[in-house]
Amino acid sequence: MRAARELLKDLEYEVLSGSVNANINDLVYNTAKVTKECMFICIKGATFDSHEAAEQAARAGATVIVAEHPVKVPEGTTVVLVSDTRYALAMISAAYFDYPANKLRIIGITGTKGKTTTTYMIRSILEHAGIRTGLIGTIETIIGDRHMPDCNTTPESYALQESFAQMVKAGCQAVVMEVSSQGLKLKRTAGIPFELGIFTNLAPDHIGPNEHESFEEYMECKGKLFQQCKTGIVNLDDEHCMEVLKGHTCELETYGFTEQADLRASNIELISRPGYLGISYQVSGLLDFDVEIDLPGKFSVYNSLVAIAVCRHFDISKKDMATALRGAKTKGRIEMIKASEAFTLMIDYAHNAMSLESLLTTLKEYQPKRLVCLFGCGGNRSRLRRFEMGEVSGNLADLTVITSDNPRFEEPQAIIDDIRTGMEKTKGKFIEIIDRKEAIRYVIEHGEPGDVIVLAGKGHEDYQEIKGVKYPMDERVLIQEVLQEMGRA
Repeated sequence: MRAARELLKDLEYEVLSGSVNANINDLVYNTAKVTKECMFICIKGATFDSHEAAEQAARAGATVIVAEHPVKVPEGTTVVLVSDTRYALAMISAAYFDYPANKLRIIGITGTKGKTTTTYMIRSILEHAGIRTGLIGTIETIIGDRHMPDCNTTPESYALQESFAQMVKAGCQAVVMEVSSQGLKLKRTAGIPFELGIFTNLAPDHIGPNEHESFEEYMECKGKLFQQCKTGIVNLDDEHCMEVLKGHTCELETYGFTEQADLRASNIELISRPGYLGISYQVSGLLDFDVEIDLPGKFSVYNSLVAIAVCRHFDISKKDMATALRGAKTKGRIEMIKASEAFTLMIDYAHNAMSLESLLTTLKEYQPKRLVCLFGCGGNRSRLRRFEMGEVSGNLADLTVITSDNPRFEEPQAIIDDIRTGMEKTKGKFIEIIDRKEAIRYVIEHGEPGDVIVLAGKGHEDYQEIKGVKYPMDERVLIQEVLQEMGRA
């Protein structure tokens, strides 16, 4: 039991009824999870405003209601008014879990691309150096040896603080987390004392209903991280860098390819052999040493530069950095799977035109005999994405295999027809194989020496959603099944 007053101490508030001396034993913001003698925080969401359920929450046992405006509740219920309940949820959650973020060194990464891969690279180096590190991101939350799937890139503030508390209990010293523009916009990260804030890059994305009204708002939200961290580490090569940093309150360090960057990469060389693509380069500026990573492309250089810039603040040796970067892997992000000595096969999450174009352009730099792209598009999502992805693959890949992704409540063939519409604007060769396993079988059976084959769109996902049901489907498993059936496992 704790007095409500203790949890509200970081907020300005008005007591409309009752007393903040009331004791509570739980903190709740979901109407389905109300418990006896809890504090219930009303949140206005995209489709439902739980202010409308305040009376229901009180009758179900909530002792204290935190709201943005007066609400109808039974007599005797404490009602506390605040200006912003999302901000209040973040600050109250921190107090509820006894400020666990203050006991961790927190690294936040924001940007359009590269967040996920970079978080894993940083964690790989820190763990290799003996610094126990938690991770929160698009794919999962990692606490010690536990890996828990995530629904949001940046979870709700209560879930964040709960994870921080569990990390402290597990002996973590640091945490690296993806910080989405939505997470910043919706105050999920409010009150978190970021030691380091990272900016990777910016491109138009997440613009539309229930996301961001404009690119300018998207950019502004990204910039909020640099008003909340001690030191910002930013990509000086990105054309939007200075705009993102408007109003920043942190110290700044820069990285990039330009000579003006504090930490920079030069002498970049592509490394290619059957079943393997990588890149090497020289780091100079704040640190000087050679790096080779088992990931292809210029964006992999940027991601690893960020990891080096961050880990410099942890006094990690150059040798440990170089060794850990060689072994850093991210599930579903340019994940190479050994299927043949003759060609290279990889899985990547590229699921829109922008990410697919970036991926295929990078792979073409390695001059494969053929670049083969297998992908589908999700059902009940923008049809424009299908046309665009079809056109991108048609222009860049030597062969496109159009297949099924998550059809949801649409017919897979209808989705494929839309992708074909984009393909037919190009001269690219393509075939259609609805069943994803059979499509994978096709590219493996027909793989030629020197080919680079990419399975795009699913990445880390291990399911296929059909008619509201998620069925197990992991491309890694499908590849092994195909190889076994071919007698090549």
